[in-house]
Amino acid sequence: MSLVEITEASHNVNLDLKYATADNFTGKPVYARAACYLHPEAEKCMILARELAAIQGYRLHIFDAFRPSEAQWKLWHHTPDPDFLADPRRGSPHSRGVALDLTLIDSATGKVLDMGTGFDAFTPLSHHGNTEISAAAQKNRMLLMGLMTTAGWDFYRNEWWHYQLFDARDFAVLGDADLSEPLTAP
Repeated sequence: MSLVEITEASHNVNLDLKYATADNFTGKPVYARAACYLHPEAEKCMILARELAAIQGYRLHIFDAFRPSEAQWKLWHHTPDPDFLADPRRGSPHSRGVALDLTLIDSATGKVLDMGTGFDAFTPLSHHGNTEISAAAQKNRMLLMGLMTTAGWDFYRNEWWHYQLFDARDFAVLGDADLSEPLTAP
C-alpha cells in the first residue's frame, strides 16, 4: 500500500510535525525527517475537512499523521499510557495511516485557535467535553469536531486533537519499510 505525502504546497494545510522536533512529550525528535503521509482514503477525508474549514475561515494545522510502527514503539517505551497512546502490539490508527493529530488556524489572523491545552497534554483537561477549560476553548474544540466528523473522521474522547477513520482497525499496520525513506529517527 502506498501512502500519499501531504505537503503544505500540495494540500494547502499547515504542517507543524511535532515528532520531527524536540517539541513533543519525549523531549527529542522521534522522526528523522519532517514528512507527513496518509492512506489515500484518509487523504480524501482530510481534503474534505480542509474544504469545510476554509468555508468557515480556518486552515488545518497538522501535528502528526502516519506514524511508523517503529515510532509508535518509541513513544510507548517512553510513556506506556493506554489512555493516551495506542499499545503498539495492537497497532495505532496512526501506524495504519488513517489518523490525524491537528488543530485549526484562523485564516484571517494566522493564529492557532485556543483549545484549552496544548497538543499531547496527557491530562483530563484534554478530554472532549471537559468543562474545566474556558468556554471559548470548548467552542473551538466543538468547531474542530464538527468539521472533522462531517468530513468522515471519528474522534478519540481523551484527545481533542486526535481523529481517525471510523474503520481504522480494518487497515494494515505499516512501518518504515513501507516508505521510500524511513521516517523514524535511529
